[in-house]
Amino acid sequence: MAQITADNHGLRLVVRYTVLGLIALMFVFPLVFMLMSSLKPDAQLLSDTRSLRAFLPVGDISLDNYFDAFRRAPVGLFIFNSVVVTGITVVLSLMVCSAAAFAFVFVDWRGRELVLTLILATLIVPFETIAIPLLLIASKLPWLGLDGLSYGWLNSYQVQIIPFVADGLTIFLFVQYFKDLPGELIEAARVEGASWWQVYRRIVMPLAGPVLATAAILKFLAMYNQYLWPLMVVQEETYRPVMVGLQYFFQLNRAWGEIMAYLSLITVPVLAFYLFLQRAFIASIASTGVKG
Repeated sequence: MAQITADNHGLRLVVRYTVLGLIALMFVFPLVFMLMSSLKPDAQLLSDTRSLRAFLPVGDISLDNYFDAFRRAPVGLFIFNSVVVTGITVVLSLMVCSAAAFAFVFVDWRGRELVLTLILATLIVPFETIAIPLLLIASKLPWLGLDGLSYGWLNSYQVQIIPFVADGLTIFLFVQYFKDLPGELIEAARVEGASWWQVYRRIVMPLAGPVLATAAILKFLAMYNQYLWPLMVVQEETYRPVMVGLQYFFQLNRAWGEIMAYLSLITVPVLAFYLFLQRAFIASIASTGVKG
């Protein structure tokens, strides 16, 4: 009986890992195709799409497409802009949204349910419906910079960051996670004389590793893939992010090899951030003992 049970367990593991492996291949294939295509000239790239050669480093392999991509557009500048905008937005969003969620869950104040409902209602409003009003507001807002007081946020980093610091989805994620934390911890800390700031900083946030990683990944992807808003508010090349920079490769002569090279380059920060957050996510689960 024990042998049969062990055999069944081994068979289930084989089936499970086989299914997971196939799912992983489905996600990896587009990345492999993109990377292999970025190393081939256009004629070979298009001909190889008819066979498995599209996923293999065969034929005329070189880095010419990468050099041509840098000659066609300031790729490094676009990646730098996107990393700066996305990184600052993610950090500020985690701070603001976690603090807001803490106030909604743990602090008792009149009207909090109504305010939370209104915030969550913004999730059903498409961004396109508020883009034009937001553009008009941003074009007239004051800004105190190194050159003194100026009006209008267009062609700047702050116009790509500040409107997206707080959002309903991130607040909702923190609210749902904080609701599952044991209330006895908060009550004990308050009885011991801890302020709300101390409870937030020393008790709640150290336990929020999984939701921090989840919210950071979702926010990073949303900001890094921004296209419509930067296209509207940034006309100067100095502040353009990677998605707007993709337009350079569809002007005049379209070179698919250069496009694949550009896409491979701008994917690197996303993969690096995801791998970093994955390690942090696993470490936070191990340290806090959160499961599921």
